[in-house]
Amino acid sequence: MGKQLASSSCGAGGRGERPTFVYEERFWRLGYFRVAGLDEVGRGALAGPVVAAACVFPPGTCLPELFADSKRLTPLQRQRLADWIRAHATTWALGAASHREIDRYGIVAATALAMRRALVRLGPVDHVLYDGLPLPGFDPAFATAVVQGDRRCASIAAASILAKVVRDELMARIGARFPEYGWAENAGYGTARHRAILERLGPTPLHRRSFRLGVEEDVRE
Repeated sequence: MGKQLASSSCGAGGRGERPTFVYEERFWRLGYFRVAGLDEVGRGALAGPVVAAACVFPPGTCLPELFADSKRLTPLQRQRLADWIRAHATTWALGAASHREIDRYGIVAATALAMRRALVRLGPVDHVLYDGLPLPGFDPAFATAVVQGDRRCASIAAASILAKVVRDELMARIGARFPEYGWAENAGYGTARHRAILERLGPTPLHRRSFRLGVEEDVRE
């Protein structure tokens, strides 16, 4: 992976506002060692899929010094941490819901769908910790919603980092078909440049029709 990431804490440990394993520790003490962190990226974008990631860490994992919520990291830091997560997680998996599924089911249901797909690919787990408010179809006896989980829970933060890195790479790749929209930089989110191009050129086939794009429905091919 190149330069090794320095470790700053192991297990639950307190590190101020950075994510820790304090939520996972509650289940580890009960003998539930396959505790999955689950998060999504792309919920608020105007184009492309929503991508979810899930990961499980073994008890006693030492977190790197720069480990934090994905939104607080630079792209290079996220990539380095994603490599670290893939190397140190017991297991990890991805799931996605397409822009068509978002339009068909709505963003909340599509987000839950992407998360369930990630969990299916992850395999059996004892409990799930996921970011945000309770989602439809998630049994609270099996899955716990953690408000601001990507800032507080290490497994959720790791899932957020993985999902962000994978989705950004995907948007840059598919964005090569529509370079004017700048998806390599904005990942499909509604930046000023993205909205200006939408107003001038109209939506692409990968834009979400159920979102308020503020443009005519003359789709680019």
